[in-house]
Amino acid sequence: MSLVLAITMGDAAGIGAEVIIKALEDQRIYELTRPVVIGDKKILERALPIVKSQLKLRVINDVEEAKSEFGVVDVIDLDNVPADLPFSQVSPIAGKAAYEYIEKAVELAQAGKIQAIVTAPLNKEALHAGGKMFPGHTEILATLSNTKDYSMMLVSPKLNVIHVTTHVQLRKACDLVTKERVATVIDLAYENAQMLGFKAPRIAVAGLNPHSGENGMFGDEDEKEIVPAIQSAQAKGWNVTGPVPPDTLFHRAANLDEFDMVVVMYHDQGHIPIKLLGFDTGVNVTVGLPFIRTSVDHGTAFPIAGKGVADSRSMTEALYLAAKMARQKYHD
Repeated sequence: MSLVLAITMGDAAGIGAEVIIKALEDQRIYELTRPVVIGDKKILERALPIVKSQLKLRVINDVEEAKSEFGVVDVIDLDNVPADLPFSQVSPIAGKAAYEYIEKAVELAQAGKIQAIVTAPLNKEALHAGGKMFPGHTEILATLSNTKDYSMMLVSPKLNVIHVTTHVQLRKACDLVTKERVATVIDLAYENAQMLGFKAPRIAVAGLNPHSGENGMFGDEDEKEIVPAIQSAQAKGWNVTGPVPPDTLFHRAANLDEFDMVVVMYHDQGHIPIKLLGFDTGVNVTVGLPFIRTSVDHGTAFPIAGKGVADSRSMTEALYLAAKMARQKYHD
């Protein structure tokens, strides 16, 4: 089976086209998979001289037409933004277009024509201005694929985390930490850690409260909601530890190599250590979907869009990881 990755262009006013072009100058990507960009040819063409690339673009109508030759980027051109779209400005046209790239990619995935989606960043304000009222990629992909149990996983060279809650108010996040949800995310952690190559993953579950509640002194959520979920996973014979106090957990996982995956309770609990360890090398993964989805772990970077200085390492790592996970899912 030939693995095909669809790369969505993201917000055309940002750095998406630039990091895609830079990443596809890596010949190894073509040795691992068949990349197809879903976006706007005009915007990709505009990016070529900006990043000083000699790559060529070839418009195709369907994935089957992709030749996947290094040096030539196969593009499904939705032709949905103007050629003179300004850089670095919130645009409802760009926001709606970014949604349409994702929509097309999901359509191809559900038809079995691609095995993974790799996304360049979108701008949430532009997305909303374009009439698409989603918090971000994760929720769009879950809605389009009718997925109920999903989560955000962040992968980096030294630390991997998966979230119980993500884009919600911190007050609400505490209420969403239930034993059912924690158990679901531990299940997703185990399954996806195996796709990362950990055959018998060592999973740590972070506490919600300081010192994981200190036996109820700082809150009882850890004992009431997190502990039962951990015990359920342990009953399956899995190597699951916790709740581990968050102030020591990430040192143990990243520096002492005690754990392969960390289940975190809320957005910043996972994002801060990942970005501290390597802002430009982390990869965002939506787990629980019926297809592989990876993404850069940064935003549209409007202040540097169009200047050719955008760092493409996260996009490259996202492509590598999508290919690796797709091989595990579809070949093993």
